[in-house]
Amino acid sequence: MSGMGTKLKARLQQKNILVAPGAHDVLTAKIIEDTGFEAVYMTGYGTAASMLGQPDVGLLTQVEMATRARNIVDRVNIPVIADADTGFGNAVNMIRTTRLYESAGVAMMQIEDQVAPKKCGHMLGRDVVPLEEMVGKIQAACDARRGDMLIMARTDARTNYGLEEAIKRGKAYEKAGADVLFIESVESEEEMRVVTSSFNVPVLANMLEHGRTPLLSAGKLQDIGYNLVIFCVSSVYAEARAVSELMKTLKREGTTENFIKYMIPFEEFNQLLNLPEIRAAEEKYYTGRKADYENSK
Repeated sequence: MSGMGTKLKARLQQKNILVAPGAHDVLTAKIIEDTGFEAVYMTGYGTAASMLGQPDVGLLTQVEMATRARNIVDRVNIPVIADADTGFGNAVNMIRTTRLYESAGVAMMQIEDQVAPKKCGHMLGRDVVPLEEMVGKIQAACDARRGDMLIMARTDARTNYGLEEAIKRGKAYEKAGADVLFIESVESEEEMRVVTSSFNVPVLANMLEHGRTPLLSAGKLQDIGYNLVIFCVSSVYAEARAVSELMKTLKREGTTENFIKYMIPFEEFNQLLNLPEIRAAEEKYYTGRKADYENSK
């Protein structure tokens, strides 16, 4: 969506932290927008789970991820921040990835410095590419974009190589042109304060329940100095638990009657999906028999 990168950049300059909940599909993104959040984060972890039923280990392609991003952008009117993993290859692949995400209308694309196959940033067994290789990828992404899409660079160096190496990489990525930095898997509030005081561009905090980083409120993260926070997989975990409990109830009782109180009502769900908008279009443009339309209401 044209101008969303500019809108997001301006929002990140404000004093109050920007909260971008994670969405793994379009429905979740719609709920995030309708709840009043100003941005949404398309999670690769959640997309892999929802699309493939597989863990976040680099199985999705750039086209699959860009298509999911495009579908989300099409249905919300807030900036979409989208995970692009490692860029799906080398610096040359990064050029195509950048063009795909930009044409999808993404406001900010996130790229990381893991080796392939990549893993979730809170899993063990991760490693990072040489610093110079990631710098080249960031430069390729910055040069490839044709509009206002922002580039967020993430480093996963903290877990294996320590905070000092992660800060070193962050500074190099900032110099290479990254608009926002993401130092993954910091392990204490003290480390968070070091991170937020080390750069001249906005810095993101990643809140993953049961992960390696302390789970803090948006207000606390703002006090520490973060500009942006993602709750990347909260909705995925909540959905998995809710559906699991529903299925247990149905299996045990043979009915969903005692679970209805936890469900969204039929009409409310149709409102969420903008059914009245579709009905208005049908009424305006329907060219068949009038009786057919009236009977379909």
